[in-house]
Amino acid sequence: MSNMDLEHMFKRLEHEFDIENPELGHERRFLNKLNAQDNKSTFQLNHAKKHQWKSYLAIAASVLILMALGFYLTPHSESGDLADVSPKMAETQAFFMTTINEEINTLKEEQAPEVQNLIQDALHQIAILEEDYQQLKTDLVESGDDHRVIYAMISNFQNRLDILKQTLQQIETVKALNTSPAKPNESYI
Repeated sequence: MSNMDLEHMFKRLEHEFDIENPELGHERRFLNKLNAQDNKSTFQLNHAKKHQWKSYLAIAASVLILMALGFYLTPHSESGDLADVSPKMAETQAFFMTTINEEINTLKEEQAPEVQNLIQDALHQIAILEEDYQQLKTDLVESGDDHRVIYAMISNFQNRLDILKQTLQQIETVKALNTSPAKPNESYI
């Protein structure tokens, strides 16, 4: 804009300017209004901060509630294994379970009519010991890894192995008796 344009604009707006002096006390009224407006905006700012704090608190409470629900709704193991006690106990349990499973498979391969009762009886005894072991797992959790319960669990494994080995020995004995040739009766003279 050139100077000429500015002069022309001021001449055109000359009668529209407010050139009167303000009333007495105008400055005081203006400052009072300004202070009132500052107090109102400060109040709004403090109120907004309080509201923001409440929002964060509500979000934190919601997160805590969700975490607690997640913790209580997830299934927790009510029984423990030897593997839960220590790494050495985990190795012990793995050894026993592997050996027991191998012996059971060997026992099941010995399906012959003359040893069927021996096999069924052994499997029944193993099932009873397995039920006892399940109770021992619960006892282990309740006792807080009591050494007596751990010893009972190991003894349970050993008892299962003993039953399986004795049964396999009995099967071998029965097979040996059935396969040996019968001695001829020498008394028919």
